[in-house]
Amino acid sequence: QVQLLESGGGLVQAGASVRLSCAPSGSTFSSYTMGWFRQAPGKEREFVAAINRSGSIPWYADSVKGRFTISIDNAKKTVYLEMTNLEPEETAVYYCAAASSVATMKSGSWGQGTQVTVSS
Repeated sequence: QVQLLESGGGLVQAGASVRLSCAPSGSTFSSYTMGWFRQAPGKEREFVAAINRSGSIPWYADSVKGRFTISIDNAKKTVYLEMTNLEPEETAVYYCAAASSVATMKSGSWGQGTQVTVSS
């Protein structure tokens, strides 16, 4: 298991940009596929983005393609989610996840989440 700590959430206006950070600890950072999920009030947790261990291959949910960017800074051992042109409907708790693959991410390690609120 790896411990994950997210940061960077907050209250922003529609159209704004936010960068979330996730700092894994307690295990070898490069051993995991890293991802971001979100859960809006009253909705199920949904996949947002993921990136492979080397940081060379990202995956995105269709709803965020072209607006969100996931990246890894291996020197800082941090995963980022850069979100642009945010919409009020994207108000949610954003979670960082780590697993051996995207397919197994839901049963992997999770952070506590960081709240992103987008006002209209």
